[in-house]
Amino acid sequence: MKPAPFVRHVPRTLDEALGLLSQLAGQEGRILAGGQSLVPIMAFRLAKPAHLIDINEVAGLDRLESDGKALSIGARVRHGAFHKLAVDNPLGALLTFVARHIAHYPIRMRGTFCGSLAHADPASEWCLTAATLDATMVAKSSRGTREIAARDFFEGIMSTALAEDELLAEVRLPLLAPDAKFGFNEFSRRAGDFAMASSLVTYRIVGGKMTDTRVGVGGAEAAPRRITEAEATLNGQTPNDAAFREAARVASDALDPLEDHQTNAEYRRDLVRAVVRRALENSLP
Repeated sequence: MKPAPFVRHVPRTLDEALGLLSQLAGQEGRILAGGQSLVPIMAFRLAKPAHLIDINEVAGLDRLESDGKALSIGARVRHGAFHKLAVDNPLGALLTFVARHIAHYPIRMRGTFCGSLAHADPASEWCLTAATLDATMVAKSSRGTREIAARDFFEGIMSTALAEDELLAEVRLPLLAPDAKFGFNEFSRRAGDFAMASSLVTYRIVGGKMTDTRVGVGGAEAAPRRITEAEATLNGQTPNDAAFREAARVASDALDPLEDHQTNAEYRRDLVRAVVRRALENSLP
């Protein structure tokens, strides 16, 4: 199929883009950056935007830099930007590792980090990353700028706190402690498919015990989130198989799992037990 007719607008400045979005949002206007999610659903006519505001010529939205406290990722930064270290910090290695699991190479070279978050697919690796690391979303509109914490940003399946006239202009990921460890694991039926469950963990080891633990789960619920119950079981524990299995069990029990024609609730819980444990195992040298 082919998309329904639409008008493409190509602003050159952020103010121009925000002005167009303010004017056209009520007329089914949509932002186009990478287009790896939007264009396919347009082709199937599951979305019929009358206007596309193409931000690929907007100066400054390709910003990818650290101020020593956080890594700022602009709305035009592609997944492929993380094929190499974006910052000399464990966060850089984490992003490079996770990026390799996103779809396929051609998609990574066009799709954008911020676009993935704005689309808010529960299976998105970047949505999981943002939720686990407590990212800050910077939303801009002609009305001004507001910052949205990750825990308040994801509202459900492909649903966010963005207003229709707001552009997700930037995401800020806090840098990790220099001695932070991380692990990631996901399960999909085929390489490149959407993950049916995924987990990202980070922590530090102080005096042989885990501390500052974060356990994130994606793909298994309507939105990715930290599982604080699992984090509590790990803090103060020696990193070993028994601790990892207990945290995985607790994470699974804390779920409100998605169900569909392929999976029931218990299957999702089994997957989460597996991906959380494996993410923790992958964090070890």
